[in-house]
Amino acid sequence: MIEVQHLSKQYGTVKAVDDVSFRAEAGEILGFLGPNGAGKTTTMRIITGYMPASEGKATVAGFDVFDQPIEAKRRTGYLPETPPLYPDMSVREYLNFVARIKGVRKDVKGAVDAVMKKTWVSDMADRHCAKLSKGYKQRVGLAQALIHNPEVLVLDEPTAGLDPKQIIETRQLIRALAGNHTIVLSTHILPEVAQTCQKVVIINKGKIVAIDTPDALTERLHGAQTVFVEAQGPADAIQGALRSLPGVVNVSVSDARDGSPGAEARRSLGEVGAKAAFQVDSEKGLDVRRDVAAAIVRGGWGLLELRPVRMSLEEIFLSLTTEENNEPERVEPIEPAESGVANA
Repeated sequence: MIEVQHLSKQYGTVKAVDDVSFRAEAGEILGFLGPNGAGKTTTMRIITGYMPASEGKATVAGFDVFDQPIEAKRRTGYLPETPPLYPDMSVREYLNFVARIKGVRKDVKGAVDAVMKKTWVSDMADRHCAKLSKGYKQRVGLAQALIHNPEVLVLDEPTAGLDPKQIIETRQLIRALAGNHTIVLSTHILPEVAQTCQKVVIINKGKIVAIDTPDALTERLHGAQTVFVEAQGPADAIQGALRSLPGVVNVSVSDARDGSPGAEARRSLGEVGAKAAFQVDSEKGLDVRRDVAAAIVRGGWGLLELRPVRMSLEEIFLSLTTEENNEPERVEPIEPAESGVANA
């Protein structure tokens, strides 16, 4: 549905976007992440036809953004970081205007009423856009992106300025739109991506450093399967039993409160009635939870907690974009031949 191939954008001697390639399938929500200045907004503007590329190709719903711009734009809804509102128009007047310039010909009033209801701005229909709060301006911006029922939605920071209740509602709306629309969601709010997106593209200094699902990125970057275990019994004996299990590569003492290394659990070493917590690392792809539970039961100790440990999206993001870390292994973009639109 959206295909970007070897896209580059040059500003003088600066390459804001450098050989970017990715694909979003029909009905998919793709999260586009990167630090400030990474090239996210430039890429969004190129995809939506607001800016030409220096090199490369972008297609939307099968139409080339550069060679067939009108057809591509008809199938695209765009919410830029600053919503493009006309301050002297009321919300209804503005959406009526947008509907007409985007080619809505039948039942414009019905289309406007429906999109205002969907984005929770019906109560502001007769208020001038200049007098709206930032949160309402953002929602009217989302309404104008949806008014012509586009196949593709490109949303740049769609929850900026919203209160917590509105953020939850907007995330629910975006998830509900998936399936009927292909969505590219650019945001700095990492939990938003984790809760909303099926696939993540991470860009840094104009280059893509990773494309994958959040779970697959966790597995790729962590390098080992890790479980957190809390048990009641002598910590040194439990640690020794866990280390002897097949496939276990490391057992470290952890703080029972959050699974991270700490002094509290270490003070319990050797205390038979005390609680002890550990992180158990196993070979990649090997699930040792059953063996861990069995070892603790065989030892006559109490198993209090057993759960997998995963890297948060924040940790993944920092691992891939922080300069002091080693250069990560680049994840190659998905090739068009591997997953076509017809298979979506």
